[in-house]
Amino acid sequence: MDNLAIVANDISKKYKLYDKPIDRLKDSFRLTKKEKYSKEFFALKNINFDVKKGESVGIIGKNGSGKSTLLKIITGVLTPTSGSINVSGNISAILELGAGFNPDYTGIQNIFLSGTIMGYTKEQMEVKVPEIVEFADIGEFINQPVKNYSSGMYVRLAFAVAISVDPDILIVDEALSVGDIRFQQKCLRKIEEMKKDKTILFVSHDLLQLNKFCDRLIWINEGHLEAVGDPEDITKQYQAFMAGSVLGNYLVDDSINNEDKVTDIEPINNSLQVFGDNKAVIKGISIFNDGNKRILQTKIGEEINISMKVRFNEPLVNPIIGFTIKDRIGNIVTQTNTFILNKKMSQTLTHKDYIYNFTFIVPPIKRGTYTVSPAVASGTQFEHTQHCWVHDALIIKVDDKQEHDLEGFMVLDNVSFDAIQS
Repeated sequence: MDNLAIVANDISKKYKLYDKPIDRLKDSFRLTKKEKYSKEFFALKNINFDVKKGESVGIIGKNGSGKSTLLKIITGVLTPTSGSINVSGNISAILELGAGFNPDYTGIQNIFLSGTIMGYTKEQMEVKVPEIVEFADIGEFINQPVKNYSSGMYVRLAFAVAISVDPDILIVDEALSVGDIRFQQKCLRKIEEMKKDKTILFVSHDLLQLNKFCDRLIWINEGHLEAVGDPEDITKQYQAFMAGSVLGNYLVDDSINNEDKVTDIEPINNSLQVFGDNKAVIKGISIFNDGNKRILQTKIGEEINISMKVRFNEPLVNPIIGFTIKDRIGNIVTQTNTFILNKKMSQTLTHKDYIYNFTFIVPPIKRGTYTVSPAVASGTQFEHTQHCWVHDALIIKVDDKQEHDLEGFMVLDNVSFDAIQS
């Protein structure tokens, strides 16, 4: 345990589910084990993992997978049915709204209550109060009972208290999903600062956020540990799972003749990762300049055309064709599709190839390397079935010769400026 902050050994958490309230009473007074008034439900089953000291680990999974149950076991709020959890260091946790505070106490009173629970004296907490009040920034509400707080104010105070007690391990469970964007950014900056010497467990449905802040991801599904590993790899697997598919390598169909030479669209590399139900397959993707020449490098202001070749294994009505462009660390720069553009496609034919072209001017983005991930779906923007998504199918370099290269920033174009002496 010298280098480990958390070790979970075969953790299981079992609950009894009753169809009727009276069954709970009958179960308490049953005379033999043969009498059954309840059903067993495992919120967690045989979970094993460890977290190193100073590591930032994200936990993902659909709602009801057992993420919050696991965090409550780590913090000691719940006791596992079997297995053991070993924690090295003091924990500060922000769990669901309502946990940890007395609703009838004021904000100030709850600050001292939290400090007492963490083992701090009244005198020690009095030193910390100004810092907590300043970070929470809820004004006069600090002297009001927290039961009168909005969810945003509650999280502001909870986060300010959690970071003030100098924990060895910080646990954040979806707390940053509420509140205004300024406070969310303020919290994320603080978490980034704490990553230098603290252990952090971070639960979120925001995959981009997890990829940015976490060293590893733990994926839990319906109480079972699905995978632990590199954030980019796990999020790709999770995306495929949530789309009702599995992540796999692109498969080349040898029965299709090499028609790609006709259109000069580059075939998809068979080493790429892809997911979807295979009702449609992206056969190739390329970028062309306005002279219809295939390119791998462009510049700001140039007109380019992203061309995709799609083969349909089943006829689809109004398929959605689109792509996502990401920077070198996986942040989405932009994305579009035919649904957003209000371009309805006609019904496709089985085993026929279609060419889809997206033409646009390269916007003033930071020069560097970007990836293009094409996709085919059907439905609507918010509720759709993914038929084929190819991760990072194409790499394009934006090489704009700028005198001043601003690392990591989008370049603003046509900016006016003036100065007025007041």
